[in-house]
Amino acid sequence: MGILILVTGGTFDKEYNELTGELFFKETHLPEMLRLGRNLAETRLVTLAMMDSLYMTDEFRGTLADHCRSAGEQNIIITHGTDTMAETAAFLDKAVGGKTIVLTGAMVPYKFGSSDGLFNLGSAMAFVQTLPAGVYVAMNGTCFPAGRVRKNKQTGVFEKVV
Repeated sequence: MGILILVTGGTFDKEYNELTGELFFKETHLPEMLRLGRNLAETRLVTLAMMDSLYMTDEFRGTLADHCRSAGEQNIIITHGTDTMAETAAFLDKAVGGKTIVLTGAMVPYKFGSSDGLFNLGSAMAFVQTLPAGVYVAMNGTCFPAGRVRKNKQTGVFEKVV
């Protein structure tokens, strides 16, 4: 069946306006990233939103859960902003069962060239195909089960919650 990739925006997809210095959304960079990564896995890409995760609501998380439950694919990657990624993972863990769902994102926008996004996407592709059913957060080569992860806002890395 392949891998469903649900795009919600986040730093992955932000671009830089050189005139104003602001970050903004235009369109997802995922097709380019999959091409650059020489992805050979069957994927289906669906853009649900282009938002900063600080604006993510439980209503939208419910819509995301509906998409996961109704998908024909068992393996799902969700691109997501890092600020509320752990909260969305915990929400989906309670709302969706029987599928392997991996949330991933980037600390630096893909278009900046020095982004961790391509590596994180590749890691998520591997994790979603090898982990058992459940919801996970994959960042910087590490994978955490939902409900047991947080973003450390002082260090800018994800860490296990004990």
